[in-house]
Amino acid sequence: MFSYRHAFHAGNHADVLKHFITIQLLQYLNQKDTAYTYIDTHSGAGVYALDGTFASKNAEYDTGIGPLWERDDMPPQLKEYVDLIRAMNPSGKMRYYPGSPYIAEQVAREQDRLRLFELHPADAKLLADNFRKLEEHAAEQGIRPTVRGKRVMVTRSDGFQSLKALLPPPSRRALVLIDPPYEDKQDYKKVKDALAEALTRFPSGTYAVWYPLLQRMESRQFADKLKQLQCSEWLNVVLTTREPTPDGFGLHSSGMFILNPPYTLEPMLKQVMPYLVKALGVDSGARFTLESGTPTPVRGNGGTASLRNAAAQAPRSAGASGPRSASAQGPRAPAGQGPRGAGVRTGAGEARSGAGREGLAARARRPTPVAPRSEGATAGRTTGPRRPVNRQK
Repeated sequence: MFSYRHAFHAGNHADVLKHFITIQLLQYLNQKDTAYTYIDTHSGAGVYALDGTFASKNAEYDTGIGPLWERDDMPPQLKEYVDLIRAMNPSGKMRYYPGSPYIAEQVAREQDRLRLFELHPADAKLLADNFRKLEEHAAEQGIRPTVRGKRVMVTRSDGFQSLKALLPPPSRRALVLIDPPYEDKQDYKKVKDALAEALTRFPSGTYAVWYPLLQRMESRQFADKLKQLQCSEWLNVVLTTREPTPDGFGLHSSGMFILNPPYTLEPMLKQVMPYLVKALGVDSGARFTLESGTPTPVRGNGGTASLRNAAAQAPRSAGASGPRSASAQGPRAPAGQGPRGAGVRTGAGEARSGAGREGLAARARRPTPVAPRSEGATAGRTTGPRRPVNRQK
């Protein structure tokens, strides 16, 4: 199914949540000298023209990057994301928006590897062309690779199927971003199945999954099913910008589900998410949810031990007895230092002071981005947005 084009949704509030968190995950990996692999299973075109035919149709960027563009009071972690986008728009006018592949290219270091997959024929060509131009621009500036091997590989293929061949990576360090369109309800099952197999092959990897919150049952049950996957721990964050409309049209909420997250991520989100709610919220329904925990036992499996530990493993809402709630919880200890209870935080108030990012390495300086090709001029015929409520890449 090739109808979905992320250019219709580029820069919306779902992109803000996904890309700002992706930068933080990559910066955490940057703290160690050892190289890592970034794997993007649904890469899209890589760069989008906000004044092009697709993006300007619904102007969804007005729900996301638009309200942040001129603000100067952002938390440092969010400012890092916005500054990256400003750098590819040197005129000061918001014309281009990066997809996750371009963001990863800017944040990752020279020794790190990017493996990018896209099945849509037009977007796969645009993605390859954009990275070819980026390499040509670097060569014109006299920048030559100093490490062996292909740093960026773009492949037109099914990311779900291609993922297994890359795990485990040679360095045993990787971030995998899984971001399908979810136009087909089978995508929810494909994500869970792909993660289950990936965790078997490479249990210590970090896996980040973006998902929409829609009316369909598969969407409403998705996060709970991911909580059953056998990882060390998980973190789930949801951004809601408004109340859903009576007809259910339009994307009002989306989430990022991270398996094996860095211990710095949760305290950072406690600091930044209230600001995002305030900056992007449209009405009184704007809020966020932040929860974390360890795998939930599958009902009917696991025997006596699973039943005995079920209460400790399942996430608890704020105010419940037992493990501390996320609103009062300090920075987490790194994985491997014993079991940890789960917490849930929802809120829509002002950003509170809290533990920010500690010791994250600064991004390496990159060459000035080349002007990307406009999807509307090169992609050919399209059937329009893939689904009525959607999202991005």
